[in-house]
Amino acid sequence: MSDLHVSWTEYHQKIEQLAARIYQSGWEFNQIICLARGGLRVGDILSRIFDLPLAILATSSYRGPGKQSRSSLTFSRDLTMTTPNLGSHVLLVDDLVDSGESLKRTLTWLDRHYGFYVDEVRTAVLWYKACSIIAPDYYVDYLSDNPWIHQPFEAYEHMNLADLATTTSGEMTATSVADEPIDLIS
Repeated sequence: MSDLHVSWTEYHQKIEQLAARIYQSGWEFNQIICLARGGLRVGDILSRIFDLPLAILATSSYRGPGKQSRSSLTFSRDLTMTTPNLGSHVLLVDDLVDSGESLKRTLTWLDRHYGFYVDEVRTAVLWYKACSIIAPDYYVDYLSDNPWIHQPFEAYEHMNLADLATTTSGEMTATSVADEPIDLIS
């Protein structure tokens, strides 16, 4: 398995490219749901770009050293949202679709728990791996070689809090939050 290393700049550019693809499709939706943790940043930025409410569904499927081992998928009990009801046309976002099991099972979970409210769900990810059993509706990169993706926020998983607390410069020790200014899509 190969590795794909992504910088903060590349990561934000991918989210902007995803927003542009969704916009260019002409599909109108009124709710975004992100899968936490990987889809949190993607969902937050898309929610801001499209000016739509964001709901969060916490899921977990990776465990072990480096969180590279898949295990059983765990769902939170409910969605976290700030609207009284879920929108009828939902964009479900995550950072990537790997095996596709999480995305497939999430669609089933949404139908069982919120199917009464939802007329249509479409899916969007930054990276779509060839090994996936499900194809997302929107994606930025199709990865035929199924690499392990090293995302910029992974540095926080290895950060030593004692070292961070003794840092006198006030700057982050792992990476800068932004490599350079980001141009938003007009």
